[in-house]
Amino acid sequence: MPSVLFYDPLCRQPYDTHSLQQQATGGTEASVTRIADALGALVSQHNRSADAGNYRAPTRIAGIERVVVVRESRALPLLRELYPQARFYLWVHDQLNPGSKRARRLATTAPLLRELEVQIVCVSDTQRRRVEATLERIRVADRVRAHTIYNPVADELVPDGRAVDRDKLVFFSSPNKGLAYTLDAFRSLRRRIPALRLVVGNPAYKRGGKGAGDGVHYLGPQPQARIHGEVRGALCTLALNFVLPETFGLVYAESKALGTPVLAHDCGASAEVIGDPHQLLAVRRTQRAYETLVHALPPRWRRGPAQLADRCGLFDPYYERIALWREGGRPQVGPDPRFRLSTVAAQWRTLLQAR
Repeated sequence: MPSVLFYDPLCRQPYDTHSLQQQATGGTEASVTRIADALGALVSQHNRSADAGNYRAPTRIAGIERVVVVRESRALPLLRELYPQARFYLWVHDQLNPGSKRARRLATTAPLLRELEVQIVCVSDTQRRRVEATLERIRVADRVRAHTIYNPVADELVPDGRAVDRDKLVFFSSPNKGLAYTLDAFRSLRRRIPALRLVVGNPAYKRGGKGAGDGVHYLGPQPQARIHGEVRGALCTLALNFVLPETFGLVYAESKALGTPVLAHDCGASAEVIGDPHQLLAVRRTQRAYETLVHALPPRWRRGPAQLADRCGLFDPYYERIALWREGGRPQVGPDPRFRLSTVAAQWRTLLQAR
């Protein structure tokens, strides 16, 4: 679909098919690359200075009939000027709740959303419901429709039959998605099960954590293939994130596809994507209160409060689930057909071809 252009006005650095294979790439950027490549569409980024195949510098391109704006509606005025005859879509990846900062930014473009009848693509039903409430609030819901199309997982991502290492846990989200809390919980787990170790990888740009110790091994930002290699055969992906709830959670979907269950909290889109209550834990008020109190503290200053919280039983639910899984109760998981790249690309093709 060379008449389709995906435009990213927010990425920290240009990306393309090659960079996805060779370096750390965020979930949004990975999803844009996979879908655009599957469709044969063009991609432009605000900070790209040179063309690389279908990845183009930001300038007018002849023949564009559909423009998909990634995350930021405030790019619409520029793109309408470049492509006055095109149909427009806004692919949202972040929380967009009524009254939030992002919702207020969206509201600044409400007249243009209405005029262009922009179609909004959400990455989960959970996210879409909040987006629809926001559209109602900014009074464009009668002209602007929201759709759900999940983020894609490569079709070839499947279990490889390797043995499970019951002492290995992995965390491979961006560090701002609950890494500090996960480390507090892991130290509690390791005091009870000294053999446990946690491998911390990061598929995106943000850096967090350094050095080693206490059974924690930091990989830093890594290409997705390296991260996937660590996930394979781990007891589970430890994703104790209620700090920044996922609108989709590529970490969940990819871990499932690799045959590794996820231990996560039931918040955001986790239940929708994971689809198994045995891999979900409720978020307790005491856990939220604890994280609110220590959130701003440097890592070394969290240890005292974490030990006190541990003695009060804050981290008990994680120990109970991990102990059960180590002794044979580990869930069996595999690829979810809802997230297959071939399925998701077909849904995008149908949306973009609709009149």
